[in-house]
Amino acid sequence: MWLNQSILNRRQVLRASIAAVAASALPGSLKGDEAGRSRAGAGAILFTPLQSVPGLPDQRYPFTLPDLPYAADALEAAIDTQTMQIHHDRHHQGYVSGLNRALEPYPDLQTRTLAELVGGWEALPDAVRTAVRNTGGGHLNHSLFWPSLSPSGGGEPSGVLDDALRIRFGTFGAFREEFSRASGSVFGSGWGWLVSGAGGRLEIVSTPNQDNPLSRGMTPLLGLDVWEHAYYLRYQNRRADYVQAFWDIVNWDEVGRRFEAL
Repeated sequence: MWLNQSILNRRQVLRASIAAVAASALPGSLKGDEAGRSRAGAGAILFTPLQSVPGLPDQRYPFTLPDLPYAADALEAAIDTQTMQIHHDRHHQGYVSGLNRALEPYPDLQTRTLAELVGGWEALPDAVRTAVRNTGGGHLNHSLFWPSLSPSGGGEPSGVLDDALRIRFGTFGAFREEFSRASGSVFGSGWGWLVSGAGGRLEIVSTPNQDNPLSRGMTPLLGLDVWEHAYYLRYQNRRADYVQAFWDIVNWDEVGRRFEAL
Protein backbone atom coordinates (compact mmCIF):
# COMPACT_ATOMS: atom_id res chain seq x y z
CA MET A 1 0.00 0.00 0.00
CA TRP A 2 1.96 2.96 -1.34
CA LEU A 3 5.18 1.25 -0.21
CA ASN A 4 7.22 2.59 -3.12
CA GLN A 5 6.06 6.19 -2.84
CA SER A 6 7.67 9.05 -0.99
CA ILE A 7 6.20 10.25 2.30
CA LEU A 8 4.90 13.34 0.53
CA ASN A 9 3.09 11.29 -2.09
CA ARG A 10 1.72 9.00 0.60
CA ARG A 11 0.22 11.94 2.39
CA GLN A 12 -1.26 13.29 -0.82
CA VAL A 13 -2.87 9.95 -1.60
CA LEU A 14 -4.19 9.61 1.92
CA ARG A 15 -5.64 13.11 1.94
CA ALA A 16 -7.37 12.48 -1.37
CA SER A 17 -8.75 9.17 -0.14
CA ILE A 18 -10.02 10.64 3.10
CA ALA A 19 -11.54 13.68 1.46
CA ALA A 20 -13.48 11.46 -0.92
CA VAL A 21 -15.39 9.80 1.91
CA ALA A 22 -18.24 11.66 3.56
CA ALA A 23 -17.85 12.32 7.25
CA SER A 24 -21.01 10.40 7.98
CA ALA A 25 -20.01 7.34 6.03
CA LEU A 26 -19.70 5.08 9.07
CA PRO A 27 -21.13 5.01 12.59
CA GLY A 28 -18.81 5.36 15.54
CA SER A 29 -20.26 2.37 17.33
CA LEU A 30 -21.84 -0.93 16.38
CA LYS A 31 -24.59 -2.11 18.67
CA GLY A 32 -25.48 -5.66 17.74
CA ASP A 33 -28.29 -6.36 15.31
CA GLU A 34 -29.58 -2.77 15.35
CA ALA A 35 -26.34 -1.35 13.90
CA GLY A 36 -27.06 -1.59 10.21
CA ARG A 37 -28.34 -5.15 10.13
CA SER A 38 -30.90 -5.63 7.40
CA ARG A 39 -32.26 -8.92 6.17
CA ALA A 40 -34.35 -9.44 3.10
CA GLY A 41 -35.02 -12.93 4.41
CA ALA A 42 -33.17 -15.42 6.57
CA GLY A 43 -29.70 -15.32 4.92
CA ALA A 44 -29.38 -11.85 3.43
CA ILE A 45 -26.37 -9.84 4.56
CA LEU A 46 -25.25 -6.28 4.04
CA PHE A 47 -21.68 -6.92 2.97
CA THR A 48 -19.69 -9.51 1.09
CA PRO A 49 -17.46 -11.06 3.76
CA LEU A 50 -13.73 -10.67 3.26
CA GLN A 51 -11.89 -13.88 2.48
CA SER A 52 -8.85 -12.88 4.52
CA VAL A 53 -7.69 -10.29 7.04
CA PRO A 54 -4.15 -8.87 7.09
CA GLY A 55 -2.19 -10.55 9.86
CA LEU A 56 -4.70 -13.38 10.31
CA PRO A 57 -3.74 -16.86 9.09
CA ASP A 58 -6.32 -18.39 6.75
CA GLN A 59 -7.35 -21.08 9.23
CA ARG A 60 -10.04 -23.60 8.42
CA TYR A 61 -11.74 -26.33 10.42
CA PRO A 62 -10.56 -27.87 12.67
CA PHE A 63 -9.34 -24.64 14.24
CA THR A 64 -6.45 -24.56 16.69
CA LEU A 65 -5.29 -22.23 19.43
CA PRO A 66 -2.36 -20.07 18.28
CA ASP A 67 0.62 -19.81 20.59
CA LEU A 68 1.30 -16.53 22.31
CA PRO A 69 4.09 -14.72 20.40
CA TYR A 70 5.87 -14.06 23.74
CA ALA A 71 6.04 -15.57 27.21
CA ALA A 72 2.94 -15.25 29.39
CA ASP A 73 4.86 -13.01 31.79
CA ALA A 74 6.35 -10.79 29.08
CA LEU A 75 3.68 -8.10 29.42
CA GLU A 76 3.75 -8.07 33.22
CA ALA A 77 4.15 -4.30 33.38
CA ALA A 78 0.69 -3.90 31.85
CA ILE A 79 -1.06 -7.28 32.10
CA ASP A 80 -0.26 -9.76 34.85
CA THR A 81 0.92 -13.28 34.09
CA GLN A 82 -2.08 -15.08 35.59
CA THR A 83 -4.49 -13.01 33.52
CA MET A 84 -2.55 -13.78 30.35
CA GLN A 85 -2.55 -17.51 31.11
CA ILE A 86 -6.26 -17.67 31.92
CA HIS A 87 -7.21 -15.40 29.03
CA HIS A 88 -5.22 -17.34 26.43
CA ASP A 89 -5.24 -20.92 27.69
CA ARG A 90 -8.85 -21.04 28.91
CA HIS A 91 -10.95 -18.29 27.36
CA HIS A 92 -9.42 -18.34 23.88
CA GLN A 93 -9.21 -22.14 23.92
CA GLY A 94 -12.88 -22.21 24.88
CA TYR A 95 -13.78 -20.22 21.76
CA VAL A 96 -11.74 -22.53 19.55
CA SER A 97 -13.30 -25.67 21.03
CA GLY A 98 -16.80 -24.21 20.81
CA LEU A 99 -16.34 -23.24 17.17
CA ASN A 100 -15.13 -26.72 16.24
CA ARG A 101 -18.10 -28.32 17.99
CA ALA A 102 -20.51 -25.99 16.22
CA LEU A 103 -19.07 -26.77 12.78
CA GLU A 104 -18.71 -30.52 13.24
CA PRO A 105 -22.14 -31.32 11.70
CA TYR A 106 -21.62 -28.89 8.79
CA PRO A 107 -18.98 -30.19 6.35
CA ASP A 108 -19.99 -27.54 3.80
CA LEU A 109 -18.94 -24.82 6.26
CA GLN A 110 -15.68 -26.49 7.23
CA THR A 111 -13.99 -25.33 4.02
CA ARG A 112 -14.51 -21.65 4.85
CA THR A 113 -11.84 -19.52 6.43
CA LEU A 114 -12.32 -18.01 9.85
CA ALA A 115 -12.73 -14.58 8.26
CA GLU A 116 -15.42 -15.87 5.89
CA LEU A 117 -17.35 -17.49 8.72
CA VAL A 118 -17.21 -14.51 11.06
CA GLY A 119 -17.70 -11.90 8.37
CA GLY A 120 -20.75 -13.72 7.00
CA TRP A 121 -22.30 -15.17 10.15
CA GLU A 122 -25.68 -13.60 9.36
CA ALA A 123 -26.05 -15.81 6.28
CA LEU A 124 -25.36 -19.08 8.12
CA PRO A 125 -28.03 -21.65 9.02
CA ASP A 126 -30.07 -20.70 12.07
CA ALA A 127 -28.80 -23.66 14.09
CA VAL A 128 -25.16 -22.59 13.85
CA ARG A 129 -25.38 -18.83 13.38
CA THR A 130 -25.14 -17.70 17.00
CA ALA A 131 -22.37 -20.16 17.84
CA VAL A 132 -20.22 -18.97 14.95
CA ARG A 133 -20.93 -15.34 15.79
CA ASN A 134 -19.81 -15.82 19.40
CA THR A 135 -17.14 -18.51 19.33
CA GLY A 136 -15.83 -17.74 15.85
CA GLY A 137 -15.75 -14.06 16.69
CA GLY A 138 -13.92 -14.81 19.93
CA HIS A 139 -11.33 -16.89 18.10
CA LEU A 140 -10.78 -14.29 15.39
CA ASN A 141 -10.67 -11.34 17.79
CA HIS A 142 -8.11 -12.95 20.04
CA SER A 143 -6.02 -14.24 17.13
CA LEU A 144 -5.61 -10.59 16.14
CA PHE A 145 -5.24 -9.36 19.73
CA TRP A 146 -2.18 -11.32 20.88
CA PRO A 147 0.16 -10.22 18.04
CA SER A 148 -1.06 -6.63 18.54
CA LEU A 149 0.80 -6.62 21.87
CA SER A 150 4.52 -6.70 22.49
CA PRO A 151 6.84 -6.35 25.50
CA SER A 152 8.81 -3.86 23.39
CA GLY A 153 5.69 -2.06 22.16
CA GLY A 154 4.23 1.30 23.01
CA GLY A 155 5.18 4.72 21.77
CA GLU A 156 3.78 5.85 18.45
CA PRO A 157 3.53 4.25 15.01
CA SER A 158 5.75 5.25 12.13
CA GLY A 159 5.63 5.29 8.35
CA VAL A 160 2.41 5.14 6.39
CA LEU A 161 0.21 4.31 9.38
CA ASP A 162 1.52 7.32 11.28
CA ASP A 163 0.75 9.55 8.28
CA ALA A 164 -2.75 8.13 7.98
CA LEU A 165 -3.60 8.53 11.66
CA ARG A 166 -2.39 12.13 11.75
CA ILE A 167 -4.24 13.05 8.58
CA ARG A 168 -7.44 11.38 9.77
CA PHE A 169 -7.44 12.43 13.44
CA GLY A 170 -5.16 15.49 13.46
CA THR A 171 -2.63 14.17 15.97
CA PHE A 172 -1.68 10.81 17.40
CA GLY A 173 -2.84 12.08 20.78
CA ALA A 174 -6.29 12.83 19.39
CA PHE A 175 -6.51 9.32 17.92
CA ARG A 176 -5.40 7.77 21.19
CA GLU A 177 -7.93 9.77 23.17
CA GLU A 178 -10.81 8.83 20.88
CA PHE A 179 -9.83 5.15 20.84
CA SER A 180 -9.55 5.11 24.64
CA ARG A 181 -12.93 6.77 25.00
CA ALA A 182 -14.61 4.30 22.64
CA SER A 183 -13.06 1.32 24.40
CA GLY A 184 -13.74 2.62 27.88
CA SER A 185 -17.37 3.39 27.18
CA VAL A 186 -18.35 -0.09 25.93
CA PHE A 187 -21.29 -1.17 28.06
CA GLY A 188 -20.62 -4.58 29.56
CA SER A 189 -18.32 -6.71 27.44
CA GLY A 190 -16.91 -5.92 24.02
CA TRP A 191 -14.05 -4.44 22.02
CA GLY A 192 -12.69 -1.13 20.83
CA TRP A 193 -11.30 -1.09 17.28
CA LEU A 194 -9.29 0.86 14.77
CA VAL A 195 -10.60 -0.23 11.38
CA SER A 196 -10.30 0.52 7.70
CA GLY A 197 -13.78 1.30 6.44
CA ALA A 198 -15.42 2.59 3.28
CA GLY A 199 -12.89 3.95 0.79
CA GLY A 200 -10.03 3.03 3.13
CA ARG A 201 -11.15 5.62 5.69
CA LEU A 202 -9.78 4.96 9.16
CA GLU A 203 -12.48 4.76 11.82
CA ILE A 204 -12.75 3.99 15.51
CA VAL A 205 -15.69 1.75 16.40
CA SER A 206 -16.79 -0.51 19.22
CA THR A 207 -18.51 -3.87 19.08
CA PRO A 208 -20.44 -5.80 21.74
CA ASN A 209 -19.42 -9.20 23.04
CA GLN A 210 -17.24 -11.00 20.47
CA ASP A 211 -18.60 -9.28 17.36
CA ASN A 212 -16.01 -8.23 14.81
CA PRO A 213 -16.16 -5.26 12.40
CA LEU A 214 -15.77 -7.71 9.50
CA SER A 215 -19.49 -8.40 9.51
CA ARG A 216 -20.06 -4.69 8.82
CA GLY A 217 -17.67 -4.55 5.87
CA MET A 218 -14.73 -3.07 7.81
CA THR A 219 -11.21 -4.48 8.18
CA PRO A 220 -9.91 -4.66 11.77
CA LEU A 221 -6.42 -3.25 12.30
CA LEU A 222 -6.15 -2.93 16.09
CA GLY A 223 -8.53 -4.23 18.74
CA LEU A 224 -8.66 -3.86 22.51
CA ASP A 225 -10.48 -6.52 24.53
CA VAL A 226 -12.48 -4.86 27.31
CA TRP A 227 -14.17 -7.96 28.66
CA GLU A 228 -13.55 -8.06 32.41
CA HIS A 229 -11.61 -11.32 32.12
CA ALA A 230 -8.97 -9.38 30.18
CA TYR A 231 -8.05 -7.15 33.11
CA TYR A 232 -10.03 -7.80 36.32
CA LEU A 233 -7.39 -9.62 38.39
CA ARG A 234 -5.15 -6.55 38.44
CA TYR A 235 -7.43 -3.64 37.65
CA GLN A 236 -10.76 -4.80 39.17
CA ASN A 237 -13.35 -2.24 38.01
CA ARG A 238 -10.73 0.27 36.84
CA ARG A 239 -11.10 -0.28 33.12
CA ALA A 240 -9.65 3.15 32.36
CA ASP A 241 -6.34 2.14 34.00
CA TYR A 242 -6.22 -0.99 31.87
CA VAL A 243 -6.88 1.02 28.71
CA GLN A 244 -4.10 3.42 29.69
CA ALA A 245 -1.66 0.54 30.26
CA PHE A 246 -2.57 -0.92 26.85
CA TRP A 247 -0.78 1.94 25.10
CA ASP A 248 2.54 0.83 26.62
CA ILE A 249 2.40 -2.56 24.88
CA VAL A 250 0.79 -1.88 21.46
CA ASN A 251 2.82 -3.55 18.72
CA TRP A 252 2.75 -0.74 16.16
CA ASP A 253 5.00 -2.67 13.78
CA GLU A 254 2.33 -5.37 13.49
CA VAL A 255 -0.52 -2.88 13.15
CA GLY A 256 1.45 -1.00 10.50
CA ARG A 257 2.01 -4.21 8.52
CA ARG A 258 -1.73 -4.90 8.54
CA PHE A 259 -2.45 -1.41 7.28
CA GLU A 260 0.12 -1.58 4.50
CA ALA A 261 -1.22 -4.97 3.39
CA LEU A 262 -4.70 -3.62 2.66
